[in-house]
Amino acid sequence: MREKPIGITDTTLRDAHQSLWATRMRTEDMVPILEKIDKVGYHSLEVWGGATFDAPLRFLDENPWDRLRTIKAHTRNTPLQMLLRGQNLVGYKHYSDDIVKRFVHHSIKNGMNVFRIFDALNDTRNLEIPIEAVKEGGGHVQAAVCYTISPVHTLEHYVETALKFEEMGADSICIKDMAALLSPYRTYKLVRRLKKEINLPIQLHCHYIGGMAPMNYLKAIEAGVDVIDTSSAPLAFGNSQPAVEMLVAALKDTVYDTGLDLELLYEIAEYWETVRSRRCFQRGVTSLTHMKVFSHQVPGGMISNLHSQLQEQKSLDRLPEVLEEIPKVRAEVGYPPLVTPLSQIVGTQAVLNVLSGKRWGVVPDEMKRYIKGYYGTPPGPMAPKIEKKILGDGERIVERPGSLLKETLEDYAAEIGDLAKNEEDVLMYALFPKITREYLERHKEGVEKTVFLTSREIQAVKEDEYMDLEQVKELINVFEQSDVGELSIEEDGVKINLRKSSTSVEIPVTTQTGAVPESAKSGNVDNSISAEKKYPDNWKEITAIMVGTFYRASSPDASPFVEIGDEVKKGQTVCILEAMKLMNEIHAEEDGIIKEVLVENAQPVEYGQTLFLYEPLS
Repeated sequence: MREKPIGITDTTLRDAHQSLWATRMRTEDMVPILEKIDKVGYHSLEVWGGATFDAPLRFLDENPWDRLRTIKAHTRNTPLQMLLRGQNLVGYKHYSDDIVKRFVHHSIKNGMNVFRIFDALNDTRNLEIPIEAVKEGGGHVQAAVCYTISPVHTLEHYVETALKFEEMGADSICIKDMAALLSPYRTYKLVRRLKKEINLPIQLHCHYIGGMAPMNYLKAIEAGVDVIDTSSAPLAFGNSQPAVEMLVAALKDTVYDTGLDLELLYEIAEYWETVRSRRCFQRGVTSLTHMKVFSHQVPGGMISNLHSQLQEQKSLDRLPEVLEEIPKVRAEVGYPPLVTPLSQIVGTQAVLNVLSGKRWGVVPDEMKRYIKGYYGTPPGPMAPKIEKKILGDGERIVERPGSLLKETLEDYAAEIGDLAKNEEDVLMYALFPKITREYLERHKEGVEKTVFLTSREIQAVKEDEYMDLEQVKELINVFEQSDVGELSIEEDGVKINLRKSSTSVEIPVTTQTGAVPESAKSGNVDNSISAEKKYPDNWKEITAIMVGTFYRASSPDASPFVEIGDEVKKGQTVCILEAMKLMNEIHAEEDGIIKEVLVENAQPVEYGQTLFLYEPLS
């Protein structure tokens, strides 16, 4: 008989709403129920990390540090847990050792207890500094082994990785099944082997997706697992975790009984159901596409992102092609597990391969850096042709990637200046410069608060590709009667700015062909695309390969890649399109002379929109 009941970590406040609600749960949604959640007796509450750091900044006008402090103030009895992406922290690239240490220090200072740390490649070197920092601060290190299926991901690989984590000082081990690829008997075999080889508690994290997660949990419990991850029923299933109510009921009156109060759990679930209904958030469901995870091996959350990306590119019908392309790309670059940030990198490359019609014709900077070794050691060998294309005559780096980064917190403090009021502001800026600067500008002293509306509210004043002017006028009338000084609505390339002093409406209006709808040609509307210009027959266009944001330079302080009159060579970078969280370099297809630049810096652009005109030299 077990000496203690199965522990349960609740993911409702982090992974569950990240998986189902696009990380749009607000702090105000959480506060009313936190004290009841704290009474349940959970092993821990996963409340922070992953995308819950940048999403509040990017979409909700919330400070993630304030969220952590607020949650801690209402949950004094239950350890708080976060997901830390190794040397990537909560971002999508590696940060310097100094930034990693400072971030961990401030996380502990603000109430974080348990750090679930993983690396997308299971490269243990990328956990060295985070583990060291957590141990120095007195936190609990839970090192996670990312589970996937490939020719190089064997049972021995997972055991060896977990043993290395034990040597590095981990306090517990997590099996992270982010793509829902575990099956019940694989789970039993893996947990049983780890319990035999490792003298640490073992926790299992599964996503529901194809429906096997509850069975995996039961077999893991039989094999000796110590803790499992679940969420409240309104945020369970689908891309999320199994429902806590299901597992508590299943284990009741057995030697594995969790001891949790089902009635209290139902009361909490009823609260989340009201939030879900009020905010029009979706339930967790498993579609045929998700069920096919056992074939295409693409995580459910990644499928949701691909769905959004392709919908934005007006190419949703090509999702089946992208799902077929992802395993090919993954094999070509050494079978990385499809978890953040490698899921975004591999997925974006697959999208570009399909939409451009030219495999590996456009390669985002992040993919290049991965192939060059700046994310760590690939699990398996890469396709020689791809490797040669990116490395040329160079070689992949062999050092620990983080050791090559030398930026300090002081460097970022100098960049952001007086906008940052404390080290936490500087850390936000170091991780997400653009969105943090915008956030701090909105919240600096003397600036009236900006209000952001939800997707549902935006949809009420949005019609297909452009704003309905009558609805805009109605919104302005409501705004003028309120005490709000400024109102901003921004989503999917549609932006409205309203100010009391001089009310103006900015509405970028485009269709796939760049035409402006007739209904949007009147009123107080500034169309972002000017009338089509005539140009010599021998001039050619460089067009946007995707919907995104156009940047003329690699950074705000850098010179533009090209100017009018510049001679460019085939393959030369002419601009960057930021899309799908990645920076995508656009290259010249042939030698030529730049004749016109048709897009302003940092302007949103549509798929197929003309960016440059050039005169070929051949």
